[in-house]
Amino acid sequence: MYSRRPQNFSEGLEARGCEDVPAAAGGYGMPTRSWDCSDPWAPESRYRAPPAGPWGERQAAATATATATTPTPASGAAAAAAPETGAGSTDQLNRFAGFGVGLASLFTENVLAHPCIVFRRQCQVNYHAKNYHLTPFTVINIMYHFSKTQGIKGLWKGMGSTFIVQGIALGTEGIISELTPLPREVSHKWSPRQIAGHLVLKGLTCVVALPFYSASLIETVQSEIIRDNPGILDCVKEGICRLVGMGVPHSKRLLPLGVLVFPTVLHGVVHYIISAIIQKLILFLFRKKTPHQHPADASNSVQTVLDAYFPELIASFVANLCADILVYPLETVLHRLHIQGTRTIIDNTDHGFEVLPINTQYEGMRDCINVIKKEEGIFGFYKGFGAVIVQYTLHAVVLQITKIIYSTLLQNAT
Repeated sequence: MYSRRPQNFSEGLEARGCEDVPAAAGGYGMPTRSWDCSDPWAPESRYRAPPAGPWGERQAAATATATATTPTPASGAAAAAAPETGAGSTDQLNRFAGFGVGLASLFTENVLAHPCIVFRRQCQVNYHAKNYHLTPFTVINIMYHFSKTQGIKGLWKGMGSTFIVQGIALGTEGIISELTPLPREVSHKWSPRQIAGHLVLKGLTCVVALPFYSASLIETVQSEIIRDNPGILDCVKEGICRLVGMGVPHSKRLLPLGVLVFPTVLHGVVHYIISAIIQKLILFLFRKKTPHQHPADASNSVQTVLDAYFPELIASFVANLCADILVYPLETVLHRLHIQGTRTIIDNTDHGFEVLPINTQYEGMRDCINVIKKEEGIFGFYKGFGAVIVQYTLHAVVLQITKIIYSTLLQNAT
């Protein structure tokens, strides 16, 4: 439900310290999608650097040398401190580089990719559009026109509200998991009952965040030409007004929140399940493909350290990409239902110079699917899909650049 996206819902059906990956595997939702609940600054973070060097063998070698030469206490202390100082310096570099990798991934998902999310949502709710923007080439051209007519900041509209929605979802999930037996994470020795409770928790989180997600969606698709400068907490205010039925009057075609609950929960839970399964599968393949090396070999191999970071980043990247592709039609339906009756004015995504009103009259999820299929064809469910290609291409480039920088730092340190 949330972009990276917001989501995006990509924590995996397992504990954070996944046992199928190296001990300090680094982690990408992109949200949520996507909704990544990991904290890159926490001690247990997936972005922490792996331990540096084979401590045991170094200490054993120092002990053997000390025994053979029978040094004085001062010289023995100096000999023991030398490897620890070098290893500590390498460990600090690994921690710094790991933090940089995680920060670069989060920045790409939530900030750098936001213009793609804005354009993609505008295309999804624009039933007038003749150009479906299924390729990235037309997307870049129209986004350029938007930046010329509305300013570069128009491409990042609604970004603050997406962070607020993510915060509400994370807080809600934590509170519910503390007050109920629903597990926030699934242990390695999972059971069907535990997984069911975990998915129920995800669904309840979607329900609580639903009105705020609707308000955030409006902020991201509303044309910059006609809207006033929104406040930071307008998303929260509008969400509460939508929940209690007060505030700015809407059209009679506005769907009640009860009608939006099922498609919203369905989208969020299905996206989460797909991304978690694919991420788990890719990590398993990485572990199977990469043999476990002896610690002595690991200390002399930069590639080994890189392999401890990037498998989970790549797995998260691929998992969110596959989930976004598979649930994209459902997301199109969901966004049209959320935006109906809100009197929203969007940009004309055919050429980028005009604005258009949204005046749909869907009765519900099934009616929306039938109307799109009848009037716009199968590809109508994939309007704006080229923005997804741009978004993940950009993310892949940032990951590759980060890996090159990290590799260079490690090589210079050794």
